[in-house]
Amino acid sequence: MVDGTFDIDSDTWRIALVTSSSNIGSSSTTWAGVTNEVSQANGYTTGGASVTLTLTGTGSVAIGFSSNPSWTASGGSIVARWAVIYELGGNVLCYVLLDNTPADTTTTNGNTLTVSGTILTFA
Repeated sequence: MVDGTFDIDSDTWRIALVTSSSNIGSSSTTWAGVTNEVSQANGYTTGGASVTLTLTGTGSVAIGFSSNPSWTASGGSIVARWAVIYELGGNVLCYVLLDNTPADTTTTNGNTLTVSGTILTFA
């Protein structure tokens, strides 16, 4: 963000779910290089969900969602380990472990997985 790689206000953002066998980590810079996204099924769509990011604060700036993304499992479970926020056709902004154990998060048929909260904070 400091070097102009990301423009929170104008870039097109997505959040996707990946499995425990994904290579997501500190060296993951592009979405195209991330492996093992959750398969399209049971209420999850490949590529994840569109999100709008918002900036709040002045001295300390926080980035969050304008509306929390969610997936409702339908016809089976959605199993994921990580959520990844990335620019459409571009770079990974950040990723988050969905369970602090770490363990897979399983959203069973009829239930909803929602990702919420502040994504990043800069002071």
